[in-house]
Amino acid sequence: MASLNVGNVGEFLREQRRNAKLSLRQLADAAGVSNPYLSQIERGLRKPSADILQQLARALRISAETLYVQAGILDERERDDLLQVPAAILADSSINEGQKQALLQIYESFRKENAGSAATAKQSKDAKHGNDAGHARAAQTAQAAGAAAADGEDEADAEASEPDAR
Repeated sequence: MASLNVGNVGEFLREQRRNAKLSLRQLADAAGVSNPYLSQIERGLRKPSADILQQLARALRISAETLYVQAGILDERERDDLLQVPAAILADSSINEGQKQALLQIYESFRKENAGSAATAKQSKDAKHGNDAGHARAAQTAQAAGAAAADGEDEADAEASEPDAR
């Protein structure tokens, strides 16, 4: 099977897995992916989604953004901006490791929630603009129908009020 040229994310993952002293099977189990699928990713035969990369990053205890950069999902500058808060949390010596992990999880959940909210807001805005146009067309159609009906009533009234020519 030929490589799909998915960058060096597979090689990077293999290196990280080996540094963590995990077998392919152990990482696959920890990340919740199948062993063959992970093997294909490492060999460059499959391109993992952002969700799979996040699961792998969590299992390897590395930044998901680092994997996103390796996979070409995120550019290096965006990654640097995103890593400022986690780096500050990790560098804070006044809190313990458990507290750092809790803060990082909260921070990440807020980022996901806001990203989801932004997408939902855009969809709502797009739908609203589409619905406004639809409502305007419906109102125009109703006005035209009402005018036609009024014209028909006027003609009927006129015919009823005319004396019978017989």
